[in-house]
Amino acid sequence: MATVSVENIGKNWGEVGNERVEALRNISFVLESNEFLCIIGPSGCGKSTLLNIIGALEKPTEGRISFSDIKDPRKPLTNMVFQEFALFPWKNVVENITLGLKFKGVASHLREKVAHDLIGVMRLRGFENKYPHELSGGMKQRVAIARALANDPEVMLMDEPFGSLDAQTRIVLQDELLRIWEQKRMTVCFVTHNIEEAILLGDRICVMTARPSTVKATILVELPRPRTPELRMSAAFTNLYRQVWELLKEEVDKALYEAS
Repeated sequence: MATVSVENIGKNWGEVGNERVEALRNISFVLESNEFLCIIGPSGCGKSTLLNIIGALEKPTEGRISFSDIKDPRKPLTNMVFQEFALFPWKNVVENITLGLKFKGVASHLREKVAHDLIGVMRLRGFENKYPHELSGGMKQRVAIARALANDPEVMLMDEPFGSLDAQTRIVLQDELLRIWEQKRMTVCFVTHNIEEAILLGDRICVMTARPSTVKATILVELPRPRTPELRMSAAFTNLYRQVWELLKEEVDKALYEAS
C-alpha cells in the first residue's frame, strides 16, 4: 500500500467582503503505508477539505500531495467513503458494490467473485439482491465500504463514515472496520469528530486547530492490537482520551467563539 506525503498544504476559499477565507494553512504530515491515521478537529476546521485534497477531489491553493511505495500502478490511488451512504437506489447490493468495477470494464464473472467475497467479509449474506431502501443504515454503510474495497485502492479515505449512525450501530461497525483492516492492512486516513473512535481505530491521531486549520499535535496510540470493545474501559484508553480532549478543547472553544 502507498505512503502519502502531505506537504505544506494550504487552501483559501477566496474573499468574503474584505476578508480572505483561509481553510487550511501549512499542513504537513506523512501517512505511512498500512497505517490507520485518524484526523480529528473542531467542526468547520477543514478536515473534509483536507481529505478531498488528498483524494484529488479538491485542489490546494498551495503545497502538494505525493504518493510513494505504490505496489501496483493499475490500482486507483484513493477511494472515498462518505458519511452519506451514496448508494444508487435503483441498484441492488451486488450492483452497488461492483459499480466501479463495471465502469472499469471488469468482466462480469470477475465482478461477481469480488462481490461474493466482499459480501462475506462485510457479513451481508442473504442481502445480495436487496435494494438500499430495504437495508438498515448500518447495512447501507457496509455496502458503501464494500464498494470502496472492491476497487482495491492504495489508500482508503473515510470522511466520518459512521457519523450518521446510532451509537450501537456505530460501535458494531467500528469493530467490523477493525476486523477488516486487520485482515487487509489497508492504508487508511479517517476523519472523525469522535475521540473514542479515533483512539479505538487509529495508529496515530492528528489533532487539527480551529480555522485556519493546521496540525496542532500528532499522538501515537500505543494500545495493543487487535483492539477489543473492552479496551474502551482501560486506564490507558482513558488517559489517551484526556490527552486528546485537552488538545482539542481549546480549538473547539475558538471555533465556537468565531461562529458566535
